[in-house]
Amino acid sequence: MPLQLYNTMGRKTEEFRPINPGKVSFYGCGPTVYNYAHIGNLRAYVFQDILARTLRFLGYEVTHVMNITDVGHLTGDADEGEDKMVKSAAERGKTVLEIADFYTRAFFNDTDRLNINRPDIVCRATEHIGDMIDLIKRIEANGHTYTAGGNLYYDVTSYPDYGKLAGLNLSDLKAGARIDVDENKRNPFDFVLWFTKSKFENQALTWDSPWGRGYPGWHIECSAMSMKYLGEHFDIHTGGIDHIPIHHTNEIAQSEGATGKKWVNYWLHNEFLVLNKEKMSKSSGDFLTLQKLLDKGYESGDYRFFLLGGHYRSQLAFSWQSMDSAKNARKNLIQRTARLLESAGINPAEATGSLSAGNLGSAAKRTENFRTALEQDLNTPRALSELQTLVKEGLNGTIPPADAVKAVAAMDSVLGLRLLEEAEGKAADSTSSGAEFFTDEEKQRIEALVAERTAAKKEKNWARADEIRNMLSAEGIILEDGASGTVWRRIPKTGV
Repeated sequence: MPLQLYNTMGRKTEEFRPINPGKVSFYGCGPTVYNYAHIGNLRAYVFQDILARTLRFLGYEVTHVMNITDVGHLTGDADEGEDKMVKSAAERGKTVLEIADFYTRAFFNDTDRLNINRPDIVCRATEHIGDMIDLIKRIEANGHTYTAGGNLYYDVTSYPDYGKLAGLNLSDLKAGARIDVDENKRNPFDFVLWFTKSKFENQALTWDSPWGRGYPGWHIECSAMSMKYLGEHFDIHTGGIDHIPIHHTNEIAQSEGATGKKWVNYWLHNEFLVLNKEKMSKSSGDFLTLQKLLDKGYESGDYRFFLLGGHYRSQLAFSWQSMDSAKNARKNLIQRTARLLESAGINPAEATGSLSAGNLGSAAKRTENFRTALEQDLNTPRALSELQTLVKEGLNGTIPPADAVKAVAAMDSVLGLRLLEEAEGKAADSTSSGAEFFTDEEKQRIEALVAERTAAKKEKNWARADEIRNMLSAEGIILEDGASGTVWRRIPKTGV
C-alpha cells in the first residue's frame, strides 16, 4: 500500500505524494541550545529519525534538514520574556556562543546514544542571518509588515489564511484576545521579524539590517533556512504539537507571505511525553535528561524501545515502571536475537546488506507486514510487534534462521535498536552454558524437558529421549550427559 501520513493541515490521513517522484524534502524543527535536551524533547528527534529511516526503507531519496537555534528564541513563543540563550549565558557566566556550542555538542551526544541518524544538513541560525534579512525584505515588499518601537512586525491581518494550520479563525482570536505585553503590536497575534535594541538593551548578538542593528525573531529562522536548502516549496515539515498554534502558524504566514504560494505539503507533529499527567518542560526546572536515565541503570536503547512502543501522535506517559518494562522487553528481544544469530551461523555483516524482500526468503511476508505497519502513518508499535514475532518464528523453525536474521536487519534499519550488534556482543560475552540468553520461563521449560528426558531414559523410552534431544538441538541447545546428570548449553556459533 502507498505511504499514508496524518497531515495536521486539514487534520486527516493522506496518501503521501512527493513533489518530485522518488525524492523527499523534509525539514524538522531542531533544538534551541540553551540547556540539555530533556527526554520529552528527545521524543521529537526519535520521531524525525523514524520518519527519515522509513522513507529510505520505502525507497525514497531523502534530504533531511534540521536547524540549531542559537539566537532569537524568547522564553515565551509569542515574543514574550527573555532570550533563552542570553538568559542561560548570564546564569552560567558564559558567552552566548559558548553556551550554544556546549549544548549543541550535548544534544548530538544524546542523539548519537539514541542511535538517531544525523540529518543530512544541520544549520545554525547565527550562520544564516543574511538569508533571514533577504527573506524579510521580500515579506516587507509584499506589504505584510510595519515598524513600531524600532522593531519590524508581521501584520497577521494582511494574510487572510492566518491560523489555517491550527484551525484558528482570526476574527475569533481578535475578539477573545488578551492584552499583550508588547504595546507596539497592532494586533496581539502580530509577531516580530526583526528585533532592535529597543526590545533588549544588552542583547549579546546583533547584526546590521535595513531596520536597525538587532537580531531576528525566532520564527523567521526556520523559514529562511528551510527555503535555502529545500526550496520555496517542499514536502514535509515536522515538530512537536506545541509548535502548531504559534511557531508553525507564523512560519506559514511569513513564508507564504514572501513567496505568494504554498510552502509545505505535509505537516507532521508528535505528541507530548507526559510525567505525572503534565507536559515535561525545562521551564519547571524539574525535567529528566537521558543521562539521568543512564545513571539509574537504564541504557539509551531502553528509552528508544519505550518510545517505539507508542504511536508518535499519541500522548505517551512516562514512568519508571514503563521504563522497567521496556528494559526487560528489549533485553529479552536481544537475547532471542542472539540465539537466532547463533542458529543461523552467520555474522551481522552478512545480513545487513540484504534488505530487499526478494532476498528474505520465507521471511518476506513478515517483512511485508512490517512495511505495511510503517505505511500506516508510521505505526511503530505494530512494526515492533512484527519484529518480535519474526524472531520468535525464526527460533521455532517457522522461518529458517538465516532468512529471519536478514529480515531482522531489514526491520532494524528503521527501528534503530542495533539488535544484531547487541546480539553479537551478547554472544561474544556469553558464559559456558549461555543460560543468560533465556528468559526465566524459557529456562524453566528447558529444565522441564531435560528432566522429562532423564525420566524417559530411566524408563528405557529411548524414542522420547531422542525426540527431546532433537527438539532442543533444533532450538540451538545441546545436551551433555555426565556422571552428575545432564547439563545443557547453547550450540556454539559456527559461522564465519
